[in-house]
Amino acid sequence: MGEFSNKVVLVTGGTRGIGRAIAEAFLKEGARVAVTYVSRDDKARELEKMGILAIKCDVANRDEVKRAAEIVSSKLGDINILVNNAGVMYLMPFESYNEELFDRMFAVNVKGIIYTTLEFLPQLKRTRGVIINIASNAGIGTAFEGTTYYAITKAAVIILTKRMAFELGKYGIRVNAVAPGWVETDMTTAGRTPEEVEKAKALVRSRTMLSTTGIPEDIANVVLFLASEGARYITGQTIVVDGGRIDYLTHGI
Repeated sequence: MGEFSNKVVLVTGGTRGIGRAIAEAFLKEGARVAVTYVSRDDKARELEKMGILAIKCDVANRDEVKRAAEIVSSKLGDINILVNNAGVMYLMPFESYNEELFDRMFAVNVKGIIYTTLEFLPQLKRTRGVIINIASNAGIGTAFEGTTYYAITKAAVIILTKRMAFELGKYGIRVNAVAPGWVETDMTTAGRTPEEVEKAKALVRSRTMLSTTGIPEDIANVVLFLASEGARYITGQTIVVDGGRIDYLTHGI
């Protein structure tokens, strides 16, 4: 019997990287787990063999999210824990603004959380559930070139978390966020050669107090804590998990 036995968990964007680590961690602790995904059918099949329900769903499409909510309810029952993890990142300097790419990031990273939460909210009300949003330390303001427009979407996630906590607390629903630093996943290594990945990791290590980079399990561990009874008095918070970044954009007097 694990800590989350008899709990139902949904992780959006759960077939790869941080999302997969979260899904597998909950499964290991006895939960019944569902994930959504967009394109990687092969990864979805791997999770299904482990006993995880995989649903093809673009969280930026509310009709698809509504269908996913119906599937999860019929197959697993009402969810107790929602992890809004699905996200996309396109690197572009401020002067190289691409409206199509920015709109896609905002649709997935921000609207996706709104749509998923709204469609699963009736279930979460019945279970007095927990919501955990995956933000990013970029949304707090790290000095990493090319992430301005991505950072805008993740800053939105951080304030959205506080507003959701404020408005949903009356239902006994807790809402928190986790803001990862640089974690080696498909998202952070996409389009980069192995040499470029190592260069990026070296740069991050030079900008953290612990001189290291993260792995998906580092984030999963914090998510499981926030979903647990040990965090029953925590809501509206963003927990930064980034090895102690020292390059935040700040100002003072």
